[in-house]
Amino acid sequence: MAEKPSEEPRPESAAPPDDAWEQFLRDSEAGVPASAPKEPSARARMVTERLRALDEAQAAAAGRKGRRFGRSKPVAPARPEGWRTGPAWRETDGRASRRRTVWSVVGVLTAAALAVVAVNPSAALSWLPGGLGGGGADASGASASGVDASGMDASGVDASGVEASPLAPETARPTGAPGEAEGIPTRERPFTGSPAARWEAGADAIRLPRAKAVNGVPAARIEEALRGTKEFLAAANLDPAVLKGGEPVKALALVDPLEADYLADLRAAVRRPTEDNDPVSAFTRFDPEKVDLVGDVRVRGRMTVAPDTAAEGRALITADYTFVYGVARVGGDETTRVIVRRVLQVDAADPSRYQGTEGRLWIRDLASEIGNDDCREGDGLINPSFFSDLLSASPQAGETRDPYDRSTSVSREDECGVVSRT
Repeated sequence: MAEKPSEEPRPESAAPPDDAWEQFLRDSEAGVPASAPKEPSARARMVTERLRALDEAQAAAAGRKGRRFGRSKPVAPARPEGWRTGPAWRETDGRASRRRTVWSVVGVLTAAALAVVAVNPSAALSWLPGGLGGGGADASGASASGVDASGMDASGVDASGVEASPLAPETARPTGAPGEAEGIPTRERPFTGSPAARWEAGADAIRLPRAKAVNGVPAARIEEALRGTKEFLAAANLDPAVLKGGEPVKALALVDPLEADYLADLRAAVRRPTEDNDPVSAFTRFDPEKVDLVGDVRVRGRMTVAPDTAAEGRALITADYTFVYGVARVGGDETTRVIVRRVLQVDAADPSRYQGTEGRLWIRDLASEIGNDDCREGDGLINPSFFSDLLSASPQAGETRDPYDRSTSVSREDECGVVSRT
C-alpha cells in the first residue's frame, strides 16, 4: 500500500471563499472597506494549490483511474453428438468465445504526481512499477513487509541481493494476492519489486496433469489435448517472433480447421486488427520499435481436466496462466512490466463419437486480462505505460485491480480500469 501523503495545515492566508468577496463588494458599495479580505500572497496560493493536489493524490492512490476491457462474445454451446461421419464438433455452434480485459496504469494527475514527489517521495515511489508499499500475506508465506520465513522478500531477493529459488508449482487457486515487494525494475533486473521474481520462467512452468480417462474420453485423447493446450499457450505467449509483433503461425496451426469461423476471426485479427477483433485477445504482441523485451518471461498457473457435464464422451481442459513480461523503452533505461492472464478452455472428446481433426485443438473459450496496456483498441499490439507517462496522463474512470491476484476469476466485463501495481 502506498504511504499516505503527510497532511499539512492550511495557512490562514489561503484564498478566501467566494461569499467573502461578495460581502466585500457589498461593503465597499456601502462604504465599509475595513471588511475587505486580504488578497493571499503568491506563496499562500502555491501552498493552497499544493494541498488541493495532495487531496487529489490521496484519492488517486486508493485507485488510479483508467482500465480497459476488451470485447466479449457469448460462450459457445456444447458440441452436438454424432459419429465421426456426422457433423463437426461445432459446425452449428457459432464462434468460439474470446474475451479480453485490459488494465491501464494511466490516470494519475500531473499536479498530484508532482506534488507527492516534492512533498512525500516515498508515496511517489510507490506509484512506480513495483512500488515500495507494504502488503498482506500470500500463498508463498510472504508477510506484510514482503519478507518470508527464509529471509526472502516477495521480489525473490534477500538482504545480500541473492535471488531465491522459484516458488513451488501452483496446484490450486490461491486464497489471496501475493504480498507487495520493494524495489524498482531495471533492464538488468526487470522483476525486482514484483511477485514474478519468484515465478518460474518459460514453457517449463506450464506443467501437465497426469492424463487419465475422463467421462468416457480415453486417457490417450486427454494427453493429446493437454499437450496441444500447452503448445498453444507457449506459441501464443512465449514465441519470440510473436512477442515482437509477428504472426502467430504455430498457434494458428494448432486450431482445428473445422472451427472455421473462429479460425477466420483469429487470422483476420492478426492481418487487419480492428476494435472489435484485436489479436491481443489471444496473442501477446508488442511493437519492437517502441519497447524492448528484457529478461525472460515469468509464468505461473495450473491446468485441470474435468468432465463436461453436458454429455458423455466429453472433457474440458482449463488452463489458467499469468505471464509477466519485462519491457523497457527502446533507446532508454526506463523499465516496467506487463501482466497477461489467459484462461483457455479446450474440448477433449471421444474420437469415436465426435468429429475433429487429429492433432488439432478445439477451443471452446479464451478469456484474457492484460495489465498495463493503454485503453486503445484495434492496433493489434500491447502498449505499456511507463512512470514518466503518468505525469501527462489524463484521469480515467474504472475499477482498480491487482493483476497478480490469481485468487479471483477473470473479469467478463467490457470497460476500462487500472492496475494497482505492475
